[in-house]
Amino acid sequence: MTTFLNNYLGGEWQTAGRVVNTLLDPVTGEQLATTGGAAEGLQTGFAYARKEGAQALQAMTYGQRAAMLGEALKVMQAKRDEYYAISLANSGTTKADSGIDIDGGLFTLGFYAKLGANLGEAHTLMDGSAAVMSKDQLFQSQHIMVPIRGLALFINAFNFPSWGLWEKAAPALLSGVPVVIKPATATAWLTHRMVADVIEAGVLPKGALSIVCGSSAGLLDALTPFDVLSFTGSADTAASIRSHAAIARDSVRVNIEADSLNSTILGQDATAGSAAFDLFVDNLVRDMTIKTGQRCTAPRRALVPTHLFDAVSEAASAKLAAVRAGNPRNEETTMGALVSRTQYDSVQEGLARLKTEASVVFDGSKQTLLDADSKSACVAPTLLCIKNADQSQLVHDHEVFGPVSTLIAYRDTAHAMNIAHRGQGSLVASVYSEDAALMACAARELASSHGRVHLVSPDVAKTQTGHGNVMPASIHGGPGRAGGGEELGGLRALSFYHRRSAIQASSVVLAELSKGSTPWNS
Repeated sequence: MTTFLNNYLGGEWQTAGRVVNTLLDPVTGEQLATTGGAAEGLQTGFAYARKEGAQALQAMTYGQRAAMLGEALKVMQAKRDEYYAISLANSGTTKADSGIDIDGGLFTLGFYAKLGANLGEAHTLMDGSAAVMSKDQLFQSQHIMVPIRGLALFINAFNFPSWGLWEKAAPALLSGVPVVIKPATATAWLTHRMVADVIEAGVLPKGALSIVCGSSAGLLDALTPFDVLSFTGSADTAASIRSHAAIARDSVRVNIEADSLNSTILGQDATAGSAAFDLFVDNLVRDMTIKTGQRCTAPRRALVPTHLFDAVSEAASAKLAAVRAGNPRNEETTMGALVSRTQYDSVQEGLARLKTEASVVFDGSKQTLLDADSKSACVAPTLLCIKNADQSQLVHDHEVFGPVSTLIAYRDTAHAMNIAHRGQGSLVASVYSEDAALMACAARELASSHGRVHLVSPDVAKTQTGHGNVMPASIHGGPGRAGGGEELGGLRALSFYHRRSAIQASSVVLAELSKGSTPWNS
């Protein structure tokens, strides 16, 4: 019997309704769970979160909310094995890839629990020092940051049902803002289970955490001016969100992460077999195949100097040939499935488009899948190539969300930077080189169109965190095509859930105000 993923709103689990969606194992096609259609009582449920959830959370200090996050972490750490089983079945991920999602989400939650503990027993954050506004220096202006009056609605993508929840919810809850999560339906089981476990444990006040599975209909209509919305997904959906009345008319604050044609760049100083060359190839193959290429940060364009083009092609192809794609239940499998046949079809269609202007370097379709048939959502990696970047366009416009990347030749460093910028705004670019001056120059040039610039030299080969890995201490997001949003980045993440206000008063009053405050240091 499959599990019905019911909604939790207004501090109560709603009864199971009519089945509208069925979640499937992407390898076997087995039915795993079901969801209903549009949620009932959204207006009432959201109002409950804004009143009961927000009041309870904001009665606590930052330190108390940090401890609350720590308790939620303990609850889920005790159930990791169950989460891994759900991830394998619903997302088709290997154990290693499940860990990136599950343990990555829990690590981020723990990171904000520790970070919040340093804020102590304050209720208010002081932003900078007071500015003197009178000749006698008595009348002053002090900026403060306080939690928003509304709730935080999260509409998430299918690829990270754990990390996608907690990288948003951790800073929101630490800020004192109640959360409503709408996970992508295809992989909602893990998100639902984590939320249910935390709610059952009673470590959060009622109304602090709610979940809506199934249809997203009516979610934006239920927002009010003091709410915030964070969305991860396609650029097309992001455009419709931005034009919604709640956003356009009521100025609901919105953070968007959308499509991203990320670049990884091999420095012109590299030679075949050099340390930088080997690091570039190893990490390209790794980042292409982690989570079966279903990461927003995966490198879709691999830029290499013209004189190393053939050498990189051969080295990368040799490593891709060693990737064993198929059923993650098979111990020999090193890359699992895409999350659904729908996603499989999307990857095949995208590959066909790119092949109209790119050649195939490594053809994954010729590989035999392990314990998976043609009806599964399993797919092997494919590496394409373009030697004339200036005459290509699709590779800079169309993202294939799977284990696919395109080698692109460049003439010199300035040409490489220009190619990277043609992505029109990306989440991340990485550079592999032994030339510190080259990488510093690249960092300054790439920063304007990338949310993160990852520079790898041989001295950090063993300690660098990876092109595609999003760490909570660094911001995640990007300009332009990538959505224009910004998440994480340590305490910077809290600013999205706070309102900055200028308090103009006597220095005596401001001194009194500071007694319940702590400095804001992002």
